[in-house]
Amino acid sequence: MASIWIWAIIIFALTFGVFVIWSAPLGAGWEPTSRRKVRKMLEMSGAGPSDVIYDLGSGDGRIVVEAAKRFHAKAVGVEADPFRVLFSELMISLLHLEGRARIIWGNFFRVDLSEATIVTTFLSQGTNRKLESKLMAELKPGTRVVSYEWTFDGWTPTARDADNHLSLYVMQDAPVRGSPQRP
Repeated sequence: MASIWIWAIIIFALTFGVFVIWSAPLGAGWEPTSRRKVRKMLEMSGAGPSDVIYDLGSGDGRIVVEAAKRFHAKAVGVEADPFRVLFSELMISLLHLEGRARIIWGNFFRVDLSEATIVTTFLSQGTNRKLESKLMAELKPGTRVVSYEWTFDGWTPTARDADNHLSLYVMQDAPVRGSPQRP
């Protein structure tokens, strides 16, 4: 009987480990953002009903759900993990947010972000570095980018929340030293 429990624990641990880290090669391993930080990210961005928010690497969909539910914004999550996509879609359905929230199953490097007015990220420094040119090419001037924990090299944040490790960037049309600009 004890060996069954040991095997069950081993199988659970391996399954959980694969579930948490398998998406790391696509951008970042999964680590959920606290609900308090999610709210801070959305508040820092000035999110509201006229915004279209894209959460890159949306995980369990908590930013998407919060943006649609509390801030009344249109929210789109992009997630590579099919299990997290299903979980997110289930939450959206249970909360009756289908008209304002949706999840795209795929690689955010292949998703058109041009309709976004706000982009949220909690990826890795390397992924942010790769993402810079995509954001500069696709986002309109005035689009806000909020990054949790990791920064964008060479971009000067418009605002910082050091206590919560948040950086806000605003896309610029005209050259502004250190600010993200469209080519």
